[in-house]
Parts: sequence; structure tokens; C-alpha cells
Amino acid sequence: DVSRDDWFANGVDYVSQKGLMSGTGTGTFAPNTALTRGMLVTILYQMAGAPEVTGTCPFRDVAAGSYYEKAAIWAAENGLVSGYENGCFGPNDPVTREQLAAMMYRYADFLGMDTAASGSLSRFHDGSQVSPWASDAMKWAVRNGLISGKSPTILDPKGNATRAEVATILQRMTALMVK
Repeated sequence: DVSRDDWFANGVDYVSQKGLMSGTGTGTFAPNTALTRGMLVTILYQMAGAPEVTGTCPFRDVAAGSYYEKAAIWAAENGLVSGYENGCFGPNDPVTREQLAAMMYRYADFLGMDTAASGSLSRFHDGSQVSPWASDAMKWAVRNGLISGKSPTILDPKGNATRAEVATILQRMTALMVK
């Protein structure tokens, strides 16, 4: 379900080769399927080398022994996520594009990368729809080319991030990390 001509083909190749994302079944990647919050913290945890986790999970909806449990604990301990106001993490919720930007921004800060560079969202008709808590992160992600918009004028901050989009953003993030 990924053709060489697809805009996301290089990103899918990259995350597959690096073991950051795998397919969803017999030879499929499901590029247009939304990525979940649990999947994203697991990917970032793996990118960080899957460090030892000793704390307890602060989220009441993260099941003990789940594939994302250690990643959710690690991400919370390192300030990448804080969960929802109700004490839940929502591991099976689709990650929105603004949530993705925020987690990538916090991950960059965790790595000691320069997160001061800020761009403008004014070229996007829906740039003003970015939540205040995600504004700096989205401006950083746009400025650094991680997120370019669904079109030249549509950012879709509250839309779900697809597996194809995340694969491409992870490839771009890795390139940014080596600069």
C-alpha cells in the first residue's frame, strides 16, 4: 500500500529501516491510518534508546504490561507528555497534528536541541486554530520544516496525524537532529 511515487515513500522506507515503525499486517503500512498517542510515545522512547524506566505510571488509563506502558512513563518523567486534565493519557486516541508538534518539540528540548527558532503560522488559513499550549511547538515545527501543512494554506492542527505524515516527520526530525 506504499508506492514509490507516494509523497511519503521515503519516510516510510526510513522508519521501516530504522525499526521505528512497522507495518500493520501482511505487507501493509496503512499510511492513511491515524497514529495513536501510545504509538507515538513508543516511537520516541525507542528513538531515545529505550532507557530503563523505574517510576510508576501517572496515567490511570495506561494498562500495566501494555506495549506503551514504559514509553508513557518515560515520556511523562521527561516532560514530553502530561496527559489530559482528567488524569488519563488516551493511548488509543489518534494523535492530532498539534499534539504531534508538541511532543516533537518537547523531544527536541529533551535532546538539548535548539527550540528557540520560531516561524509564522499566518500563511495558513487555519493557523489561528492552533491551541495556545501548542502554538510555540507548531511554530517551531513549521519553521524547521517538520510540518508543512496539508496544503500551502491549510495546517489542520486539530486533524489526526496519519502514519504517513508521522513517518515523514520522523525522517525530517532525524535530519534536524544531525545539523
